Amino acid sequence: MTMPHLPAPALAAVSYEPWEGEAEALATAAEVGLRAAAWVRSLPVPPVPGPVGSWLAGELPEAIETAMSALDPEDCDGMSSDGAIVEGTGGVDAGTMSTLSAVPCVVPEAVWLTPDQQVRLLAVTSAVTGAVRLLVDDPGTAIMHGLLARLCDVITHAARTD
Repeated sequence: MTMPHLPAPALAAVSYEPWEGEAEALATAAEVGLRAAAWVRSLPVPPVPGPVGSWLAGELPEAIETAMSALDPEDCDGMSSDGAIVEGTGGVDAGTMSTLSAVPCVVPEAVWLTPDQQVRLLAVTSAVTGAVRLLVDDPGTAIMHGLLARLCDVITHAARTD
């Protein structure tokens, strides 16, 4: 039996007012994402080319860049005009989130990376995913109370070029 997918209900019409410091926080996040993606691309390549190495060099850094530059506090969880809960995406598409969520499954196969590099890779992708979730769940707190900025600091620290 084929199940038709109904469109998500439209959010109730509410005017959006940007949070104080939103533009700066999002610009910083995008910049941090670019640097983190560059770090991932700079990781050693496997001695024998393979799918995991290609994925780490291509899809993963692209997903990090995409997620951090697409963050949208307006795309948070909300309620439709008929009272149904509408889940937000934080501005990040499902494909990008899927790529980020695959990292814990892929890192053990990246045996050419040191444990330090593997841990830092996990930290970067976890913090990127966390930034998206923060904006989905509570964008005002994430921006105005510096939670997004703290996650950007974690990403910057993990993606440092020692």
